[in-house]
Amino acid sequence: MPENDTMQNFLTELRRGSLTLAVLGSLQEPRYGYALLQILQEQQIDIEANTLYPLLRRLESQELLTSDWDTSESRPRKYYTVSAKGKGVLRQLLSEWGNMQRSIEAICGKGEDNGK
Repeated sequence: MPENDTMQNFLTELRRGSLTLAVLGSLQEPRYGYALLQILQEQQIDIEANTLYPLLRRLESQELLTSDWDTSESRPRKYYTVSAKGKGVLRQLLSEWGNMQRSIEAICGKGEDNGK
């Protein structure tokens, strides 16, 4: 496997593990899927619609998100919001993410350029 493909695979794994955290954190207020997609992309979170929508459905089935349809306009939109259970999971994930970040910085050296 070429080195570039290997690096791309590592980056994909790293991002995949962070998407749930980013989605839960972005849905503190109701948003429909396309608006959420734009917000994530504006924040340089590389996600495609064909990844986001299944994730939203999975998080909703896990009761981490709630949804409501807005049919007041010509095009109905499904708005998602983080649930009370989702807020608890988000707090735990943020705590664990912070712990992992500190541990990795301690192992790798914070701010050091160890790769060169």
